[in-house]
This record gives sequence, C-alpha cells and structure tokens, in this order.
Amino acid sequence: MTDRRFYVTTPIYYVNARPHLGHLYTTLLADTLARHYRQRRFETFFLTGTDEHGLNIERAAAAANRPVKAHVDAIVTEFQTTFAAFGLQADRWIRTTDPAHIAGAQALWRQVRDRGYIYKGHYEGWYCSSCNEFKDEITPGEAPVCDIHLRPTERVAEESYFFKLSAFRERLLAFYDTQPDAVQPDTRRNEVRSFVSANLRDLSISRVSVKWGIPVPDDPAHTMYVWFDALSNYITALGYGNAVWAEFDRFWPHVLHLVGKDILRFHAVYWPAFLMAAELPLPQRVFSHGMWLSGGRKMSKTPDASGRSNAIDLSVLRRHFANDVVRYFCLREMAYGQDGDFTYEALIDRANGDLASGLGNLASRVLTLIRKAFDGIVPNVPLDAPEDARAAAAAIAERFAAQPPVFLAHIERLALNRALEAAWELVALLDKYLSDTTPWKLTGDPAARPRLATILHTVAEGLRHLAVWLYPFLPDATTALWHRLGLPGQPAAVAPEDLSWQRFENAVVTDGPGLFPRLDKTAIMSDIEATTQPAPAAAPPAPDTGQPTTETNYIAIDDFAKVELRVGQVIEAERVPKADKLLRLQVDVGEATPRQILAGIAQYYAPETLIGRKIVVVANLAPRKLRGFESNGMLLAASVGEQGQPVIATFTEDVPNGARLK
Repeated sequence: MTDRRFYVTTPIYYVNARPHLGHLYTTLLADTLARHYRQRRFETFFLTGTDEHGLNIERAAAAANRPVKAHVDAIVTEFQTTFAAFGLQADRWIRTTDPAHIAGAQALWRQVRDRGYIYKGHYEGWYCSSCNEFKDEITPGEAPVCDIHLRPTERVAEESYFFKLSAFRERLLAFYDTQPDAVQPDTRRNEVRSFVSANLRDLSISRVSVKWGIPVPDDPAHTMYVWFDALSNYITALGYGNAVWAEFDRFWPHVLHLVGKDILRFHAVYWPAFLMAAELPLPQRVFSHGMWLSGGRKMSKTPDASGRSNAIDLSVLRRHFANDVVRYFCLREMAYGQDGDFTYEALIDRANGDLASGLGNLASRVLTLIRKAFDGIVPNVPLDAPEDARAAAAAIAERFAAQPPVFLAHIERLALNRALEAAWELVALLDKYLSDTTPWKLTGDPAARPRLATILHTVAEGLRHLAVWLYPFLPDATTALWHRLGLPGQPAAVAPEDLSWQRFENAVVTDGPGLFPRLDKTAIMSDIEATTQPAPAAAPPAPDTGQPTTETNYIAIDDFAKVELRVGQVIEAERVPKADKLLRLQVDVGEATPRQILAGIAQYYAPETLIGRKIVVVANLAPRKLRGFESNGMLLAASVGEQGQPVIATFTEDVPNGARLK
C-alpha cells in the first residue's frame, strides 16, 4: 500500500439471526488487519455494525411478539456483547437505524436521483425476503427456489423506484479490467465480470409493502431497498450526508471491504454502480473470503443420522478456548479465497500442536533456562563467545532478517494463513536450534557460559521478533510473551519492518503460566457432546380419533425409528392463494434455513395465530409440490370429532428448535 491510510469493513450483519461463526470470522479477520496496519502506523479505521431494516426483520419481530425496534435492539446487543467477549475492537459500530445513517442514505439517494439514474415504475417478480433479492423465473408461472436459502420465492407486484443499473455495464467492466485488484480473488472477479456481461438489468430499489425501512426522500410511501440502505453504511459511517461523523475525506476510498462469497454481487456490482451514479470514488478493494464447513459438510444445527449436530456454537468456543486459540485456528485454517473446515477436534489439535507444543513450549524452555542460568537477566552475546556459536547465531539472525518481506507480502495479499505459516517456519527454526545446541546441558559448566549466553540470547531475540509479527494474530499471548521477556512497552507499538537484531538492555524475565496450556481433548469433547446435543423429548401421543380402540396394530421399534420427528417453530404463516385449505408455513427446525411446509389447516387456524408456536415436524418426509409450492415436511396434529378437526401437537415446556423426538 502506498497510502498510509487503511479503512477496513465487515458486512453489516442482518439482525434476523443470532451471531454465528461466519459473523465472528469476518470480524476477526478485520480486527487482525486493523491491528496490523495500526501497528505499522497506518492511519486506520475499522467499521462493523448491523443491518436492521426489511421484511424479514418485521416478520422476525412479529414471530417473537416484540416491537420491531425492541427486537433489533436485543439482537444488536447480543452481537456487540459476543464480539467484545472475543476481544474484537471496532472503531465504530454503525446501525442502519442510526439517525446519522438514515440522513446519509437519503443524501446518497438524492445524489443518484438528481443525476438521472432513478425512475419510478412498476415491478412484478419473484422475491426472496431472506436475501432481499429478486430471482429469475425458471419455469413459467412457477416460483423459483432461492439458490442460497433453498426455498421458493414470493410473488411481488407493486409500484417501485428503479436504479438504472443497465447503464453501468461498460463502466463496470472497465473497472474490473483496469483495476484487477479491486475484486479478489481472481475467480470471484471473473464470476462478477461474467454476471455483468450477461445479466445487467435495472434494479428495483424501493418497496411500498415494507414499512420497516428508510423512507424514500420526497416520497415516504416508499421505503428504500434494503441493500441500497445497507451498502451506503460504508460512507455514512464516515460522515457522508450527515454532520455527526467527520472521517469521509480521510478514509474514503482507502477501503477494504471483507465479504462472504454469498453477498459478493451486491458489493462488487451494485455498490460500485451506486457510487458511479453519485460520482463518488470507488472502493479500492472488495475481498470475498470462503465459507466455513464442518467435517466437510455445510454447518447445520440439525443432528445427523448419529444424532450429532456439526454447527459450531460460539458459547462453546468461549467456554473452552482462549480467544487467541480461536483467532489462530480461524486465520490458519481459512486459506486465501477458499472454504475452511472447522471442527472442535481440529481446533484442539492445532492448539496443542502449533501453540502449546510449538510457540508456547519454545518460550517456556527459554525463559526457564534464563532464570536458571542467568538469574532471570536476558543475556547478550559476550565478546568471548566461540566462533561456531557466533556463526550459528548469525545464521538465525540472517534468516529472521529475510522473513519480514515474505510475511508482510502475504498479509498485503490477505493470505493470512500463509503469513502464519511463514512465522511458524521460524518457530520451527528456533526449536531446531535449541535441539541442536542443547543449552540445558551447558548450565552447570562455567566454561560453557559464553556459548550458553549466545544460544539463549539468540532464541530470546527470535521470540521478541515473533511477538511483534504475531501481535495482530495473537494479541493476548504476544503481549504476555513481551512482558515475560522483560521488555518495556507493548509489541503493538513496534512495526515489523522496524525490527533489527539487537542487544537486550537489562531485561529481566518474569514468571507466569504457560502461554498456551495443553488442552485435554477427551474431557473437552466429552463436555461439548454432553452440552450441545439436543435432549431427547418424549414421544408424541397417539392421535385421538374420538373412537374407542378395539385392536392394537403393533409396529417394531425399527419402523418407528424410520420416522424423524423434530421440534419446529413457526416463524412465518400465510394462506396459499386460491387454496381454501392450505397454509404455507416457514418453520425453524434448527437448520441453517427454515423449512417450507404446506398444511391443510387453513379452515381451522388463522395464520397469525401460528407464528411463534412450537410444533412437531416429520423432517424426513419426501418433498412434494402443492399448488406450485414445495413442501418439505409435515406437521403432526390430532384428528378430533366426526369432522376430523385438526388439533396441532405442541409442547407445554420449552424445547430447542431441531430437538429430535424419540
């Protein structure tokens, strides 16, 4: 980077769900980069926040039976508390309900409108409320299934304002071609370029059916399309269009947008086009990182055939693992632009291998020897040190001097896993140096004292360098190591490129617990499995037909085991058009996305009375299509009286969504 300013952003997180590993990772990545550039004395600004408008938020609040603002306030607090617990330190938390943001988003709208790129029209199409995007129709007259949320879209027909996205095709293609680093990795830029080349149409950017949103300037019957609202946060949080903040001229467009690949199109197509229309500078870089899998599979709260869920619970991470352990694993396992695999077992293995047996053990051995042989004073290389000892120490120093350009280049490219690999090459180098020189055998020999001092100084100096390089990745452990070495100040205040091999000035090592205590894998995994798996629930009662039972039709336990019954919670419910008996339900059964289930109960249950209710769902029933909608499951109900009136099976106690009935 030639400019000494660095502005890093995460997506603002949509408050229709609790914080999860994906949210944590992107924020952790941004936090690490902000610490790194701040350490190198770049003028640095780190932004994160929450996206709080839209139809999904309205529905989630209704399902929770809370006012919308109270609902979003509660979830925002959970996000902020969670990130703070993991030691993540943003410079600003932007909320799209902030008055300053609202003023800024409306200012951007006016600027785009006044330049002739917004017009009013009428829109009719298939809309996914979860990703806030219209989807192309595949089969004429049939709702396309959202490829992200894997459920049918909704038909929307209403007056709308449109953004002239089609007018920016050539300018966007030129942007990608002349600034190839602006969208990374290359594979993602190529995907975006292909989309713009083939599929750029004007974009509907307002709703009259959504009330929870920012009013369109001069036409409050419309609210802004949630992505126009949300994307503008990157400049409104710097003071664009408002008088609350004043960082816009300092930091825009020196920005790195960190996003998941599922929202790349919004950031690499829509956002640059909005800025072009407003005649504002374009962002320097949009980086799309991979997604987290677990055990090679997409994460889901729903237990598999063995009864286990593969989702990673943030509360479990906080309970069992130090923040630096979580940071290291995430940053080491997620390769540049690729998906990563996260399991508790792999996390423990990394912690015990690279951290406890690697860096932690190296530091412990050296500090112990310094205390034992030199009364805790870190030695320097004496004038009478043997030539072979000097030569070996010089080779270590030369290797360390050659590593910073490699280390920094990996970070500039956002290949943080490679930067850590480069650092751990030096951990291994120092460890081998200790093994080859066996300083513990020299502590009782006065004649070997110059050789011993040379060895311990070399490793202590290597640890000082590593504490500086690794500070952004492991802020707690490296700060502790710095103080154990008796060094003044903080590693955060030393730029990696300013390091040189030098003498210690009367540094006295201090005692303390190991940097990375070994983890008891058996005990931790036993506790995780005991506390994260859904508790078995009682089997549902047999349906009451209203008739006395005259015969018992027994089945084997294997027959019953074939039916997968799970606890679900209704989060959306509505009537199916032109179908008197059908309701269309969105049911949370503990999976990444809700299930769509069609039920023939519309004559007996009003849709609004079902929202928030816990029900029993047959989860492994083959999907089937009804009235153009796919139903993925069946709810259980008793059939009562001569008319067979359905009475939905439910629970008198609170049970988690996705729990299996046995």
